[in-house]
Amino acid sequence: MRYRGGLMIVALCLGSSAVASESQCTLARLAEFPITMENLGPLMRAKINDVDVRFLVDSGAFYSIISPASAAELGLNTYPAPFGFYIVGMGGGRAEVSIAKVKTFTLAGVPLHDIDFLVGGSQIGGGSVGVLGQNVLHIADVEYDLGQGAVRLMRPKDCAKTMLAYWVAAGAQYSEMRIAPSTPQNPYTTGSAYVNGSEIRVLFDTGAGVSTLSLRAAARVGIKPDSAGVVFAGPTWGFGKNTIPSYIAPFASFKIGGEEIRNTRLRIADIDLPNADMLIGPDFFLSHRVYVANSQHKLYFSYNGGPVFNLATTNRPKVIDGSSDAASASPGSTDASAAAPSAGAPADAQANASASPGEPEKGGASPGDAGDYARRGEAFASRREFDQALSALTRACELAPDNPEYFYQRGVVYWSLRQPNPAMADFDQALKLKPDQLPALMARAELLLQDGNRVLARTDLDAADSLAAKQSDERYRLAHDYARADLLERSVAEFDLWIDSHAEDARWPTALNGRCWARALLGTDLALALKDCNAALKRAAKSSPFYAQVADSRGLVLLRMGDYDKSIADYDASLEIKPKNAWSLYGRGVAELRKQKTSQGQADIAQATAFWPQIADEFERRGIAP
Repeated sequence: MRYRGGLMIVALCLGSSAVASESQCTLARLAEFPITMENLGPLMRAKINDVDVRFLVDSGAFYSIISPASAAELGLNTYPAPFGFYIVGMGGGRAEVSIAKVKTFTLAGVPLHDIDFLVGGSQIGGGSVGVLGQNVLHIADVEYDLGQGAVRLMRPKDCAKTMLAYWVAAGAQYSEMRIAPSTPQNPYTTGSAYVNGSEIRVLFDTGAGVSTLSLRAAARVGIKPDSAGVVFAGPTWGFGKNTIPSYIAPFASFKIGGEEIRNTRLRIADIDLPNADMLIGPDFFLSHRVYVANSQHKLYFSYNGGPVFNLATTNRPKVIDGSSDAASASPGSTDASAAAPSAGAPADAQANASASPGEPEKGGASPGDAGDYARRGEAFASRREFDQALSALTRACELAPDNPEYFYQRGVVYWSLRQPNPAMADFDQALKLKPDQLPALMARAELLLQDGNRVLARTDLDAADSLAAKQSDERYRLAHDYARADLLERSVAEFDLWIDSHAEDARWPTALNGRCWARALLGTDLALALKDCNAALKRAAKSSPFYAQVADSRGLVLLRMGDYDKSIADYDASLEIKPKNAWSLYGRGVAELRKQKTSQGQADIAQATAFWPQIADEFERRGIAP
């Protein structure tokens, strides 16, 4: 598919260019994108028509995409994509797309004009309007240095036989592997790895959320969802509407390049990948520095530290014997001196090889730069290395005491460390510096709700509501927070706004259930509540925790409507999946008593009260008595 505004950014020449003699390899840095990690999402900043936005850097996306709600919020006009064109998520879900032309797209400080974006799919989250895909990333080699908070586009010259992991010190260990040749039509980064000794194809995908092995590939080595040691890990989704269950499974070994992890665990799911068996996600990129040498059809990486797949602190690689120089001996390698950045290394590497781990190389931000400390702190936090994150973010706050973002980020780390008092102090400081900082308002409200202070929480939620755009993804979070604050009418209003502008989102069924539940608790608009629950159940996998949740919601709606037989049937279905749910037990008990099934009803109510002594008060507060 061709686009008239096709992101012709090959003219970007922002950074340094290392020049050596004609016989030497040189690397020109075309652009560097500062990266902030939001959980496991690598986010970079850009501008759309002079509006500051954030994009998820997504090496698994063939093209840059903006969500429909974000396009509407930004006031972008869209026009239809060619007939039959759509995108498919990793769970097989299909999303229709349109096209938006951005008059001015500013990337790495360079304004680009009349740039086309696809519009479609789910909201990415983390305040991102969409993804920056391979139509940008594929124009050159790409260095993913997420641990230091940077992605760099690199242009090599005369480097066909040179090891390009230029940051690796002489004698240090690194890995090199072949990747499949890519084209603008098939721009993905794919190669081989081994699970329990069996070869698999992997796709390097910074936007995947977490690394995930397909059920088909897991089954080839004897691992299935019902195998011993496999546990349910919740739903996952991609661009499409579908959600799919995922699991954590034990494996004897995982090997990629010169690294092997033994007795490890991997996430598995029924992902549909036409050209791969596994997504290598941002958890891997965070624990490694990665150079995708599209120019050589190779990929270089070295271990940064931390868990490789973000599942356990022991999930760390061991370098296979001989792997420090295995790169030069691996199939397809052409440079016998590739074990260290010495005579054959690019000139840019010569200057950078001695940089100490954890410090930015020359040409990047200096060690004293507050932004650099903040980005590294966010990277540590994404790896759940909170003590190091706290140290880095504290330094950022000291260097830039007038920057509210750094105090907010440190507050989130304190909260993750279960230290609510310093977290609250940081959120207060962030809002003192910038009273309209939406993320800090939301975080402070949720911390207040956690502490049981609904009155002050409402003040912050109302302020956030007044700041958020009508189509904002924050409406989803606000809806749930208002429900936690027992402000159910406000919760319904927020769900209304979010659902109206996010019909293609994978979280749509969850929002429908949330609105159904709020109306069920209120006892109002029960026909609309029933419609929402019915629609949500159509998208819920049988026997899943989400099915149990929606069945419980619909059971309460039907109890309110006096349809006791159907209410009991829904509660039965919910309790079959979650047998200790006090809401379902008590609700079924009330329905049974109203059907004159006295012994069953009393038994259910007694069991519900044993699980949660306050459940009777909750039902009575909603006007429902046995």
